[in-house]
Amino acid sequence: MNEREVDKMKQLLKSAVKPVDDAELARDLWPAMLGKMARQQVKVPWWDWVLLAGASMALWFFPGMVPALLYHL
Repeated sequence: MNEREVDKMKQLLKSAVKPVDDAELARDLWPAMLGKMARQQVKVPWWDWVLLAGASMALWFFPGMVPALLYHL
């Protein structure tokens, strides 16, 4: 591309993207995020424990599956 095409491309990009008026946040969001994470409780359904137990038993009885599973990770 020559210099004229580069200048034309810059003009097109500047006209397509609006300038940001306020780049600063009004407040810090991290304390609100920490509060939300503290209030959140993790609830694990019973069938997840059943699936975990089944997968553990399958790996216990068929240890040859371990390299295949590691390969797919």
